[in-house]
Amino acid sequence: MQKALMYFALGTVLSFVINYFFISSENIGLDIFYAIAFGSAWGLSYYLDTPKFTLVQKLLSSFAAMGLLVLIGYLIFNLELAIPAILKFSTVFVAYYLIASFRANKSLRN
Repeated sequence: MQKALMYFALGTVLSFVINYFFISSENIGLDIFYAIAFGSAWGLSYYLDTPKFTLVQKLLSSFAAMGLLVLIGYLIFNLELAIPAILKFSTVFVAYYLIASFRANKSLRN
């Protein structure tokens, strides 16, 4: 769990720095929201990367996280600004498991 939180924090900070200095949406709250979406994808995918979770549990967890991101984004901003957050989340989540699928043990943890 501690490593998953570390992945969340590092992903969030890295994404924020990249968005803030290179993309600069001129809305710091939106940059933070997108960074949290990116970091939560890394943290959640690392946390779920264990044999104790089935594929269905991993998928349901990712859909629940995306739903939560949309709800929070809709409440804070609007639906148009919330959608890119789930695109970032799902891209990172899928990329994590795509990279893991090339390993013999199907995990990036080991």
